[in-house]
Amino acid sequence: MMALAKGKQVLREAWIEGFKPDPLLTVSEWSARYRFLSTKASAEPGLWRNSRTPYLVSIMDSLSPSSSCEKVVFMKGAQIGGTECLNNFVGACIDNFPGPFLLVNPTQDMAKRNSKTRIAPLIEECPQLRNKVREAKSRDSGNSILQKEFLGGIIVMVGANSASGLRSMPAKYLGLDECDAYPGDLEGEGCPCQLAEARTRTFSKRKIFYCSTPTFAGRSRIEREYLESNMSLYHVPCPNCGEYIPIEWESLRWDKNLEWVKCACPECGELFDEHHKAKILGEGKWIARNPESKVHGYQLSSLYSPLGWFSWTQAVKMHLNAKSDEEKKVFTNTVLGRTFADAFDVPDWEELYNRRENYQIGTIPDKKIAVLVAGADVQKDRIEMEVVGFCPNMESYSIDHQVVYGNTAEDEVWIELSKRIRYIYPSSCDGKDMAIRMVAIDSGFRTQEVYRWVRGENQAQVICIKGRETQSTVIGPSSSVDVTRRGKTWKAGVRVWPVGTSVTKSELYGWLKRKKPLDEDDELPFGWAHFPEWPEEYFRQLCAEQLVTRVVRGYQKFQWEKIRDRNEILDLRVYARACVTALGCDRWDEKRWLKESSKVNPITEKKGASSEKGLKRRRGSFLKR
Repeated sequence: MMALAKGKQVLREAWIEGFKPDPLLTVSEWSARYRFLSTKASAEPGLWRNSRTPYLVSIMDSLSPSSSCEKVVFMKGAQIGGTECLNNFVGACIDNFPGPFLLVNPTQDMAKRNSKTRIAPLIEECPQLRNKVREAKSRDSGNSILQKEFLGGIIVMVGANSASGLRSMPAKYLGLDECDAYPGDLEGEGCPCQLAEARTRTFSKRKIFYCSTPTFAGRSRIEREYLESNMSLYHVPCPNCGEYIPIEWESLRWDKNLEWVKCACPECGELFDEHHKAKILGEGKWIARNPESKVHGYQLSSLYSPLGWFSWTQAVKMHLNAKSDEEKKVFTNTVLGRTFADAFDVPDWEELYNRRENYQIGTIPDKKIAVLVAGADVQKDRIEMEVVGFCPNMESYSIDHQVVYGNTAEDEVWIELSKRIRYIYPSSCDGKDMAIRMVAIDSGFRTQEVYRWVRGENQAQVICIKGRETQSTVIGPSSSVDVTRRGKTWKAGVRVWPVGTSVTKSELYGWLKRKKPLDEDDELPFGWAHFPEWPEEYFRQLCAEQLVTRVVRGYQKFQWEKIRDRNEILDLRVYARACVTALGCDRWDEKRWLKESSKVNPITEKKGASSEKGLKRRRGSFLKR
């Protein structure tokens, strides 16, 4: 009887214990107990160790239900575990505190890639998650590339370029990955981040996680969110004096041969080696500069990267090798985790006018010129075209400017344009004659006439473009605009290439504002532009726009606006720059530039420009004004 009574007591206690909820772990505790890093996506596979990246613990705990914080912002450099921090948040939600989760990537394609390379291995490698997410092979499993159903919740992965995806579901948890790469205005509906945040409004215990490398100062979403947070910086104890200090770029010191790189303590002035990070990172703490804010914001550079990931020596080498603005921007964004202040204000057109050079318009003035490109702009009564020659380091020469007058709705103008793009430009420096390698024509006006003309030309030489303010690259992948009678895309038809007008204008204005070295023997700055004796109107049009801030639907938006009536020359320069990128010149090394500059250009069908009469006719267009 006693044994029976004791058995009943054990069963009763076990029954009561079964009704008790599991202890609610923080995200960092869950990660240390259950997260396994996959060999597919990690250089250090195996069980997650918080001791490897101790600075992430506070961030993950802010994402936990035990924290009252609703929004967490992480502005970061590369190689510090930021993406895995987001993945830990996803895994803990599936296992420990389920609910609808919306995970946003910059594009739909990136969302699919992230699902395959990050989310799927996260689930497969973690036994705690594997049995909670339905198998994709089962019928009606709810498990697809962009959707993962689990007990008590669902993860939906979308691209920030899809307005319908951001409207698709309410979400208790929201992860915004690399938000600085999102489009500025999504299909006229506003900021993608705000559209996504709107999906969380009905949840009282929501969690929103911004995680991104910053981009341009004043335009960075992650910077804007960070400045509204408590603005925390990670401080570590100095190995010499024990004072808590941040590891900052300005504190690094190195010798000429990079045999050593050390950090100087701003408190005691003593230097310490990088190997001390193994100890001091674990003893570090986040210190808020704006503690009144309820938003938890964290900023961390790659200088905190654990030993073996990214070293101070690598950072210094990257800094010393950064010559162009783009390379400096990459260093500032991805290593320092800071925004890059680019020179996008308007250049002084009079300074550009006063630095004109005495070389003959319509000729090749420098042997280094490796490629001729042209940008063409269509107006109601004319087509304008500028021919530009490019050298190594993106040094450029304005070679020619042409205007084909006439009604652009009629054939005569387009027939004449076909002749103009076949002109051969003679050399004035004992070099070689050159043909135009590529022409980019804008399809924003007279769209069907442009398509019709491009169809009749060699599409290896002529490309059809369309400007996009929100695109973050000079030129993007092309798409076909021709279809068959069955409604399928005709691959051999006209293709339209999107051109990032804003980013290209910013780059161009940064180049135009550079100063010529005082010593003539010094190398010219990257992107230096040469101009012949064009009239003032040319330079006024080149400097005809400025970048301004406007509030659109409650969101701060940067946009280019004209400060003069005419801006055709600026547009032509943008289109010519798009040709350079389409030809792959940005990736050419010194040997390739030399090889291209020594090539004999193929003689095209019609070459009437080599005569003096032809040259006079062509260069008369702008000089007559």
